[in-house]
Amino acid sequence: MGDADAGTVGLGRRAARIGAVALRHTAHALSGAVLRRGGAQSVSARLAAVAPAMLTDLGPFYVKVGQLLSTRRDLLPEVWCTELGRLTDTVPAPPREAIAAVLTEEFGPAGQWPFRSFDWEPVGSGSIATVHRAVLADGTVVAVKIRRPGIVPVMTGDFRLAGALARAAGRLPGLRRLPAEEMLGQVGSAVLAQTDLAAERVSLERLRGNLAAVAGVRLPRPLPEHCRDQVLVMEYLDDLREFRPEPYSPEQRREAMRRVLRVVYQMLFLDGLVHCDLHPGNLRLDAAGDVVLLDAGFVVALPDRVRRHFGEFFLNMALGKGRRCAEIVIDSAARLPEKGDLDAFGVEVENLVAESSAVVAGEFNLAAFAPRLFKLQRRYGIFAAAEFAFPLLSLLVLEGMIHSFDPGVDFQGEAVPVLLKAVGSPTGRGED
Repeated sequence: MGDADAGTVGLGRRAARIGAVALRHTAHALSGAVLRRGGAQSVSARLAAVAPAMLTDLGPFYVKVGQLLSTRRDLLPEVWCTELGRLTDTVPAPPREAIAAVLTEEFGPAGQWPFRSFDWEPVGSGSIATVHRAVLADGTVVAVKIRRPGIVPVMTGDFRLAGALARAAGRLPGLRRLPAEEMLGQVGSAVLAQTDLAAERVSLERLRGNLAAVAGVRLPRPLPEHCRDQVLVMEYLDDLREFRPEPYSPEQRREAMRRVLRVVYQMLFLDGLVHCDLHPGNLRLDAAGDVVLLDAGFVVALPDRVRRHFGEFFLNMALGKGRRCAEIVIDSAARLPEKGDLDAFGVEVENLVAESSAVVAGEFNLAAFAPRLFKLQRRYGIFAAAEFAFPLLSLLVLEGMIHSFDPGVDFQGEAVPVLLKAVGSPTGRGED
């Protein structure tokens, strides 16, 4: 049997297993909904309730997809986002022998490895990679990120099969209005990109360069001479603390939050290269209160047009120009309805922005504004482009953490100077 035939058989077996797992979970949910006669809404809620267990059974690709979908409140009903948000990406590390095999494949026999010492017990273990502490021959302490053996073909195959699953899901009651295939394409591509450690090294270098002038912000420095396709070696940042307000004074908290906002706004509105995975595990503080960004696996490069759209949207929102905000959402959409009342959408967005801009400075709540905007997009069938949606949703995740540190932070006030600089520049760097 040739490689192509073997691959086809392997995909066929995987497809059969995926089908069996999906059928087992969805049949239980659908039978319960039918017995309760709750209609399409009940069916959707019950499918959402079983989704985390089903995706966990299906494997790491589906867990990662589910985690990203949980942030897509512009596409999914609240119940789906809540249930998918329960997924976790904590996976036992591969056996020591499997990790050693990767290092041998990339560096040669153990005597040729660049490490004086290597900690086999990882400091972090996810579905795509493990991270280990090691010491180079010259005494430099490094973090070594090692891609899980065999994860790329598994995830690539699952991505192909998930397309068929998305088409089938789109026919289920309660899911027919969702752009299932488009969602899978956006989110699946983002997941697969996280397996590319060479691209992550480049993203890390670019982020470090872009943010070098921002005081009080650190990112680990990659060491390209020791990096390989399956291995990313970077400086080890020690004494990092969880992103919690308790150990810091009010002044330290306030300054830390302004640093975070400066970083995020520069990425979004000036640089157009955005770290889209700034959850508490990837956003840390050091003993001095400096902000530390980790894990550049999920970084989105905004085309200049999208970056300008993004900046104009927030500037017009801050200025209370809701109709222009609606136009920007429509202009940047990946898909518009064939028969949709876009004028009515514009009126509703205008009213929403007017209501939000009337609040006192420092009391604007993106977590309250964004779901209402997303609900309008879903109702009118406006499907946001991934480059527009993922950064916005990352900012939404950040807002809760920032408010816990500094409840009085003025999101819009902090953004306006950066926005005025950005929207007037074709490059995004404030240059004429």
